[in-house]
Amino acid sequence: MAEPRARAARQKGQLNFEKELRGLLYAHGDDPDPLPETVRVLDEIVTDFIIETCHVASRYASINGRQKVKLEDFKFVVSKDERLLGRMTELIGMEKELKQARKTFNMDEGKAGLERGGLGRKRKRGGKGGEKGEEGEDGGDGEEVDDGIEEFGAFTMIAG
Repeated sequence: MAEPRARAARQKGQLNFEKELRGLLYAHGDDPDPLPETVRVLDEIVTDFIIETCHVASRYASINGRQKVKLEDFKFVVSKDERLLGRMTELIGMEKELKQARKTFNMDEGKAGLERGGLGRKRKRGGKGGEKGEEGEDGGDGEEVDDGIEEFGAFTMIAG
């Protein structure tokens, strides 16, 4: 990257990634409670890297005539570092997979609830037509039965 930019006065001394850096240091063999100076220096390095990467991506977007920074701008900025670009591509692919899995799970969950919708809904005990006063097959007298399934519009949910 180019020359490091000066931090704004309001950000000086503020740790942005303290919890994450402590975990990272411990995972790489440091003490569970690392020195505060170590965490502070690493935090400054990480924050400066992120700020500088964003500035370069913004500059690249403006050169291409755009006001908004896109993912391609960040890919261009890190394209010189193969490891970083590979990790970035891997994380983007993982995000897409997770998004698709959530979408599939939500759709499957909705269908499963609709398929079971006919079973055990709140209903009046009583006659086959549901009229009050008639005794039904279960011998009830017209009171509501709750089998743990609630209806919300077109969706049916099973209470656990």
